[in-house]
Amino acid sequence: MKLLKPLFDNNRNWAARISKEDPHFFEKLAKQQNPEYLWIGCSDSRVPSNQIIDLLPGEVFVHRNIANMVIHTDLNCLSVLQYAVEVLKVKHIMVVGHYGCGGVRAAMGTKRLGLIDNWLGHLRDIYRLHNEELDSLDDVKRFNRLCELNVIEQVANVTSTTIVQEAWERGQNVSVHGWIYGIDNGLLTDLDVTIDRETAINATK
Repeated sequence: MKLLKPLFDNNRNWAARISKEDPHFFEKLAKQQNPEYLWIGCSDSRVPSNQIIDLLPGEVFVHRNIANMVIHTDLNCLSVLQYAVEVLKVKHIMVVGHYGCGGVRAAMGTKRLGLIDNWLGHLRDIYRLHNEELDSLDDVKRFNRLCELNVIEQVANVTSTTIVQEAWERGQNVSVHGWIYGIDNGLLTDLDVTIDRETAINATK
């Protein structure tokens, strides 16, 4: 445990700093969480959700996995989504990918990687769906574009879940957004694929 002592030291320093800034912060945090946002992002350690959008603990509910995927058979992700929508009543769901995503890069290769290939297969399906556009690009642009297309497809996956569909039927106002993060500059980009209840209703008319 001595090897991990610096992490405990960091924790104590952080808790002391937060308590100094707001003596009642942890007391309030322990009573409830009431976030307006659900962040569905990548597990990549370079993409910390709270820090990127400069929100404190308790202000954003978070689910992360390899390559920010929303797969209809993933009960972990769907359970987070259901809790966020039905219990926490979040108003915004952000699917957040990032350039330089290792999962996307792995899916573009031909090397067999073992168990993770079953997960990456969903990304390869996205490539096949957009292969004409992607194959027309050079390697760097192709990689970046697949990172973007993955976000766009995951937004569609979120909105097609029974969880979101039933929320909209109840009149619940929850919007789904697709963003991408630049690790090289720290900036988020809105991919302009937001879908809300009104947009969904108009699309069915």
